[in-house]
Amino acid sequence: MKPEVCVGAVALVDDRLLLIRRGHGPAAGEWSVPGGRVEGGETLAEAVVRELAEETGLEAVCDDLVGWVERIGEDHHFVIFDFFVTVLDDPDAATRAGADAAEAAWVPLDEVSHLRLVDGLAEFLHEHGIVPVIA
Repeated sequence: MKPEVCVGAVALVDDRLLLIRRGHGPAAGEWSVPGGRVEGGETLAEAVVRELAEETGLEAVCDDLVGWVERIGEDHHFVIFDFFVTVLDDPDAATRAGADAAEAAWVPLDEVSHLRLVDGLAEFLHEHGIVPVIA
């Protein structure tokens, strides 16, 4: 199995983090930041903006790298680069689940750790100073 390059979008607005509940694939039913695989010929920044739009309907600009992780399972090996994004739309009016997202929500930072998150996300968000506590 070959490693696949993936990206994630970390969107923060008014002490809320944008999360999607995965509709299928690895970690279906669990919450994560919007993201997915980088397509051939696409930059990481382009992939972040595209994946965010596909999964939430939101337009954004890709900002700084938050960090990266590797997720290796029996049927996958993902190298994931997570980037901060600046959302250009009104988040409360424009956010909707799309593509492989079953749900999209702006979650208050102090409630993020109460959700069923994909493996390692709570620790990643805490290590990078995004959420104050992990449960």
